Amino acid sequence: MIDQTHVEALYDCDVIDNRGEKIGSVKRVWLEDGTGKPMWAEVHTGLFGMKESFVPIQQGQVAGGAITVPVTKEQVKESPSMHTDGDHMSDQEQEALYRHYGMIPQAKTGEHDRLDGKGGNGRQAAGQRGQQAAGQRGTARGDAAEVTLSEEKLDVGTRSVETGRVRLVKHTVTEQRNITVPVTHEEVRVVREPAEGSSGKAFADEQAEITLHREEPVVQKRTEAVERVRLEKDAITEQKDVKGEVRKERVEVERDDEPRGRR
Repeated sequence: MIDQTHVEALYDCDVIDNRGEKIGSVKRVWLEDGTGKPMWAEVHTGLFGMKESFVPIQQGQVAGGAITVPVTKEQVKESPSMHTDGDHMSDQEQEALYRHYGMIPQAKTGEHDRLDGKGGNGRQAAGQRGQQAAGQRGTARGDAAEVTLSEEKLDVGTRSVETGRVRLVKHTVTEQRNITVPVTHEEVRVVREPAEGSSGKAFADEQAEITLHREEPVVQKRTEAVERVRLEKDAITEQKDVKGEVRKERVEVERDDEPRGRR
């Protein structure tokens, strides 16, 4: 059972349905007039949390920074829209919520689902951060009166998304290379010089020969590593403008001792 001791812990906590699915987060808590029992949680739902829905929390269970309620996420999405007058809910709005969630008021037993039929005051909002006094719009201390003003803040974070992929692909190409290589070859020349003495082979046929050589280019191939190529990532930080709507509360001073036209 939820009671007044849980009110402070309910703000901004996650609301989980009876199947374990997250419904949204609590932004306001509505109390029962007279008893101050927590009755409904005003929950921000939808894709961007822009829709406000009412969820019954009388039989909820609070644990681990979340409250589990005995209704489904679909029921909450289809719940009737409430146009509350100030910080109070009318009898008609209460009855519409009870009918939608299949809850039966038990006025005689005083249980959690009892409707307050006195004067149509309905349930009072708990305000922001645990103002639990029923039928009161602020706090009076002696000769001073005060109200608490709240405003929404934008909490902006970042998430990593994939923008593309870059890969290295190696393939083979063939190209022509022209290389100049020096080569050597042998040529013959005739050298004549005077002979001395006598020859034993005079007037006999005779021949002499030498072998000539030349160099020819020889092409061979060898494979060697010439370069390493790799991909590296650098993180570049840039400034992005983020826009969002936030609500804030303002206060006006009204006097009952002046004519309405002068307020």
